[in-house]
Amino acid sequence: MTKIKICGITNKRDAIAAARLDIDMMGFVFYSGSKRYVEPKIVRDIANELPPFIAKVGVFVDMNKDKVLEIAGECALDILQLHGDEPPDYCAGFSAAKIGEGSYKVIKAFRIKDSASLKGINDYDVDFYMFDAYSEKSKGGTGKSFDWKIVENFEFLKPVILSGGLTPGNVREAIERLSPYGVDVSSSVEIAPGKKDIELMKVFVENVRKI
Repeated sequence: MTKIKICGITNKRDAIAAARLDIDMMGFVFYSGSKRYVEPKIVRDIANELPPFIAKVGVFVDMNKDKVLEIAGECALDILQLHGDEPPDYCAGFSAAKIGEGSYKVIKAFRIKDSASLKGINDYDVDFYMFDAYSEKSKGGTGKSFDWKIVENFEFLKPVILSGGLTPGNVREAIERLSPYGVDVSSSVEIAPGKKDIELMKVFVENVRKI
């Protein structure tokens, strides 16, 4: 069954509403350059309200490793999503072999522009790959999709989470074409950046679960 991640949660109301749906992961953006940035103390409060079966994902962009670990511990995160230009050795540094008991699962995000964007992806020894749309102006959350043909027949060594421009209307086609491990949605289920539309979240989840 395709995993569902709702990202860009900034407040408890939206978090609780999303948690009542059949989702697997909830994302919080700790990149200050994002419109969906949320302070760690708010996420810490939200985390106390979430059921244990929903994985808490922290989104980071080229942040100092010690700061990432500090926020991850404070907010009781389960997964780290690295959405910048982090190299393979940086990403591997959050594994149990590197930091022991406080290890985290890691999603490495890649912004897909063309076939050249795929070069070196399999060099990353992380838990999941995420594919998002390339933008010169933003590190993510653009609401735009990329050409799925670019990744359609490429063999990746890790499970893939598809992102970038997924909507309640196109998510079914995306899953049928690419069979990803998971799908990630943010802007298309919002009424404004960081403010979710409960009905749109519900429809998105229902359309994924129909497959």
